[in-house]
Amino acid sequence: MLEIENIEVSYHHSVQALRGLSLTVPDGKIVALLGTNGAGKTTTLKAASNLLALEFGALEAGRIRFDGQDTRGMAPDALVRAGLFHVREGRRIFTEMSVEENLIAASYALQGRGIAPDYDKVYAFFPRLAERRRQVAGYLSGGEQQMLAFGRAMVARPRMILMDEPSLGLAPKVVTEIFDAIRRLNAEEGVTILLVEQNAAVAFSVADRAYVMEHGQIVMEGAVAVLREDPDIRDFYLGMGGAGGSFRAVKHYKRRKRWLS
Repeated sequence: MLEIENIEVSYHHSVQALRGLSLTVPDGKIVALLGTNGAGKTTTLKAASNLLALEFGALEAGRIRFDGQDTRGMAPDALVRAGLFHVREGRRIFTEMSVEENLIAASYALQGRGIAPDYDKVYAFFPRLAERRRQVAGYLSGGEQQMLAFGRAMVARPRMILMDEPSLGLAPKVVTEIFDAIRRLNAEEGVTILLVEQNAAVAFSVADRAYVMEHGQIVMEGAVAVLREDPDIRDFYLGMGGAGGSFRAVKHYKRRKRWLS
């Protein structure tokens, strides 16, 4: 569904954010993209959805294909109508509009496709949005705003969703609800998902495969079942190692981290 081949991205034509990055997201699968702050995860999603220009970024080399079509030169709204929807970090809802008006705005992605918007499906996934459909979105809780951002993507009837940090700043119970919805949408509708997350445990609970980024490059990849058992992943991303908060143990981890050697 999505093929990113050896791309290089820079900002202001001087700051290199991605260096020879490649990844593949198979049709109908959930793929997680992990990494620390500044690794380049969000930039990867912006490159895929052609939003780099909004922040003076540019794809300097490489190629990105969505469903076999080269996306270079495609406007972001054209990509949405082709079936690629980006749920950005920080929700980015229309805060002065109601919940229902936010969903109606997302229905413009269906223009020319002969598809009627299905708001009831969103309300079935997220009953709290149904209760607050007339409420101004800016007054929703953080979790409800994330549900609304997800709901707008559902209205657009995407074939693939790019999700950036959906668990950010949310209570554990709400994170569980959001990730249950991600799992359901994939299982019931076959929607392909590329999921950027720092919470590796929750990402691994829904993903089929995962990639790990460091400094703008992919440094590890594989099936989640395999990565979950990797000692470095367990130590650094899942908090299941034996470091116990020891500074000496952290230094030892950095020395043995295979992908930086």
